[in-house]
Amino acid sequence: MARSLLVFLLVLLVPQMAMAETFESLGMTGTQRGIYTVLIFLIAYGFVMTEEFTHLRKSKPVILAAGIIWAHAAILASQKGVSMESMHAAFEHDLKEYAELMLFLLVAMTYINSMAERNVFEALRSWLVRKQFGYRKLFLITGIITFFLSAVADNLTAALLVGAVVMAVGSDNPKFVSIGFVNLVVAANAGGAFCPFGDITTLMVWQAEYAEFFDFFKLFIPSVVNYAVPAAVMYFAVPDEQPKATSEAAVQLKQGAIQVCVMFLLTIATAVSFKQVLHLPPFMGMMVGLSALMIYGYFIKTRYYVEGEEGFDIFNKVRHAEWDTLLFFFGVVFAVGGLGYIGYLELLSGAMYEGLGATTANILVGLISAIVDNIPVMFAVLNMNLDMDLYQWLLVTLTAGVGGSLLSVGSAAGVALMGQSNHKYTFFSHLQWTPAIAAGYVASIFTHYLING
Repeated sequence: MARSLLVFLLVLLVPQMAMAETFESLGMTGTQRGIYTVLIFLIAYGFVMTEEFTHLRKSKPVILAAGIIWAHAAILASQKGVSMESMHAAFEHDLKEYAELMLFLLVAMTYINSMAERNVFEALRSWLVRKQFGYRKLFLITGIITFFLSAVADNLTAALLVGAVVMAVGSDNPKFVSIGFVNLVVAANAGGAFCPFGDITTLMVWQAEYAEFFDFFKLFIPSVVNYAVPAAVMYFAVPDEQPKATSEAAVQLKQGAIQVCVMFLLTIATAVSFKQVLHLPPFMGMMVGLSALMIYGYFIKTRYYVEGEEGFDIFNKVRHAEWDTLLFFFGVVFAVGGLGYIGYLELLSGAMYEGLGATTANILVGLISAIVDNIPVMFAVLNMNLDMDLYQWLLVTLTAGVGGSLLSVGSAAGVALMGQSNHKYTFFSHLQWTPAIAAGYVASIFTHYLING
């Protein structure tokens, strides 16, 4: 209930969604129908927050809420006499935002699934387990790997991959698993903040053209600080012991594994080139990279076919993309966009950015994202008519990305690791390290000010 109230406050406090010149908000927040849409959004997001207990996928309630909200927005627009063209312009604004990001993420997820199928991640896990590092050394190695891996893969994938290593070597040491998982959550969120490919919110800022691709690398040192401060504190709590020896056999890479990894890097370069050189949306460059993977997949399937084994099928990789996340993103974009069109995001538009100032408001965004998913938070911020310089846009990118580390439920990585840990990593085991993580949060903001201010 408390989290639902926070979502309600967020909806009321974030400033007005930026409307194209062809349409503006309806300004009908005082109507019974308008209030009803806010209630629908709160109920839907309540289901999202209780997903861990209800096991109802988070995409389902928000998609339903988005449809209901826009149906009522259309009726309100008709009652006010707004032209159909203006209402369609508001709706298509959300559609364009979603389509570009969905296609981009779909390609990235397909590449990650392809690398997993070729045993790239399993081979890395096996190598780390077989090296027999001590707990403290493994704490550092897994954190650093997660930090850099989450810059090119999403933070959820990075945390789950390296989390399997922590579980494998720490199966008989719950304390190491607990601290190790906190370390992975912080590393995954920090690593995703300095690269557009590392986090959906960072990608959103890049595609909205508030910052160029290479501008985000100005956040590299603040991101390192954000991870290093709590890691340094936690390091001395890690058991100074050696894990039990293991006889695990080495995992062999499948044919084409290295080539797929190289193609993913080239696809990233293509996406950046399309944006920076050709001034085309980066998802087009990603789609070119997907076509290359599809053609190479045909080569793998025909050349390395083994009787009795399932061949490399690119559409299987597409099928196993995180569709729940992609469809959740759809629901969030249209639900928040519909509320913005009705006028609720305009109701207290000056409360944060005009009343508190950009710096305070952007820091607050990070604190909110520790409780509420950072996707709707960033979508609202991105689509308001804010006159902020690059320093402030990078600040909100940093805070929205790393703020979720403050609580275990603040990011997908934390929620997923709680489910993977067999109760060794919990909300409260994470909470005891929140002061150290908060120190890293403050230190990263101050570092950003010193370097980029």
